[in-house]
Amino acid sequence: MALVLDPAAQDLLFREAHTANTFTEEPVSEEQVQAIYDLVKYGPTAFNQSPLRVTLLRSPEARQRLIPHMAETNRPKTSTAPLTAVLSYHVDFHERLPELAPHAPHLKDAFFSEEPVREAAGSFNATLQAGYFLLGIRAAGLAAGPMTGFDPEGVNKEFFGDGRQRVLMVVNIGKPGADAFRPRAPRLAYKDVVTTL
Repeated sequence: MALVLDPAAQDLLFREAHTANTFTEEPVSEEQVQAIYDLVKYGPTAFNQSPLRVTLLRSPEARQRLIPHMAETNRPKTSTAPLTAVLSYHVDFHERLPELAPHAPHLKDAFFSEEPVREAAGSFNATLQAGYFLLGIRAAGLAAGPMTGFDPEGVNKEFFGDGRQRVLMVVNIGKPGADAFRPRAPRLAYKDVVTTL
């Protein structure tokens, strides 16, 4: 075998996993989300900067604050999912670098003193972490419904009023419901993607 990971785990994480559009009413517990995070926090980011922030919308009131900012097609599934997470990045992630990269205490000021640099690095590395988070949801036996169809400025104002966090995506989380999945869309072949020099 070219892969060490068990074939059943490969299916769970990749081959059989789909973006979910409907969910059952079964709740997603705090323990499940913590287990997901405690697994995926080990995914690499540049300088271990870890800029991802996760805002869980559990209460009906919190969910209703989000719904008006979602695209029309994303509102029904966001209203009925057991849990919705707003994934964002913190612009001031560099403040934690002395703790997260103790081997290189100069990083905070040497590389990240300018906010535009932090915005680019934070957005990129938090997007990596968002991918790990989606895989963690699958590893927990749950389905994820990631969405970018929303008004980012509206979500930022609604949930991150101080402007220091910036939304990347919204993810519905739960057990897949009836007709949750569309048919698998095609993927590019190895030969279309990989070039060997």
